[in-house]
Amino acid sequence: MNNIINIGVPSKGRLRKDVLKIFKKKRFKLISERGERDLIGSIKNKNNIKILYLHAREIIERLGDGSLDVGFSGLDLLKESEINIQKKINVLKKLDFGNANLVVAIPDPWIDVQTVADLEEIAFEFRDKKKSRLRVATKYPNLTREFLFSKGVTQFRLVESLGATESYPFTGSAEIITDISSTGETLRANNLRILKDGEILKSQACVFTSKKNTKKKGLKNLVKLLSK
Repeated sequence: MNNIINIGVPSKGRLRKDVLKIFKKKRFKLISERGERDLIGSIKNKNNIKILYLHAREIIERLGDGSLDVGFSGLDLLKESEINIQKKINVLKKLDFGNANLVVAIPDPWIDVQTVADLEEIAFEFRDKKKSRLRVATKYPNLTREFLFSKGVTQFRLVESLGATESYPFTGSAEIITDISSTGETLRANNLRILKDGEILKSQACVFTSKKNTKKKGLKNLVKLLSK
């Protein structure tokens, strides 16, 4: 059992489709007994490989604890994870899809706010006038906190986003957001705009490996093949 190579593939969305194309290109025939809804699959004629279809965030967690050997996920999710997890994962190859940026976006009507420095002023106003902190809705609390602190913005409170982050400023749940955006269209459609210097991280899909199980039989060759 110990020599089974576990590969994590995103369970849904665009990322899943693009990752599956890689397997097809390498002439790996993926088999799932129950079709697309199956959470576990295999590769025809490769008895030592198991495919696990997981949420992209979970793939990072599992690479960190060594229960996955290879995984496909986003660079943003690696960088958002705890430092001790990041230390246990190698970025094997950056892929040419899944490109998106993590950005700070604000409501359109905030005409006076163009840069992160302007945001700091607003944050102090909020504190002094409204006796509350500027609320930032995000699914990326670690990266957001780090970025805002590094730019000198300190008077804010993070609100964990559980759904469509773009809606938070308009439902009274937060004033501004940070979110992943590939074209900016969704943000614009929701009357939000990206601050001029509001790019937190450029992200893309990557092939990752766990540093834990590098000695598994056949893993080296597989990794070589997948990263070609």
